[in-house]
Amino acid sequence: MSGDSVSLRGLRARGRHGCLPAERELGQEFVVDATLYFDTAPAAAGDDLGKTVDYGALAVRLAAIVEGEPVNLIETLAHRLADACLAAELVEEVEVRVHKPAAPVTVPFGDVVVTVRRRRR
Repeated sequence: MSGDSVSLRGLRARGRHGCLPAERELGQEFVVDATLYFDTAPAAAGDDLGKTVDYGALAVRLAAIVEGEPVNLIETLAHRLADACLAAELVEEVEVRVHKPAAPVTVPFGDVVVTVRRRRR
C-alpha cells in the first residue's frame, strides 16, 4: 500500500440520523473527514486529474449520503461513507470520521466522533 493520501476535512451536511424522534424530525449538521490512501505518483507524473480521485465529486457523493436515507447509528453512516470512498477504483484504504457535534448528550461535551478504517479486499 502507498503511503500517499488525500484528505477531505470538515465536509458539512444536514442529516436526520439518530435514534430519537426529534433527531429524525429536525435533523442536524454532521461533519465528515475522509482520508483516502492511494498512490498519487501517476497523477503527479502526468499532472492528470484522470489518474487521481476527484475530491470535488467525492464531496458531492458523501454529502448526498449524509443528506439521504436516515439511519439510527452514526456507525452505520460512517460505513456507508467508507464504502462510497472505496468505490473509487484507485483507493486502497480509507479512514472516515463522522462528527455529530449536536448529539443529544445531557452533559457538556465537545463532539461525538465515530471513526472507521477500511481496506479494499
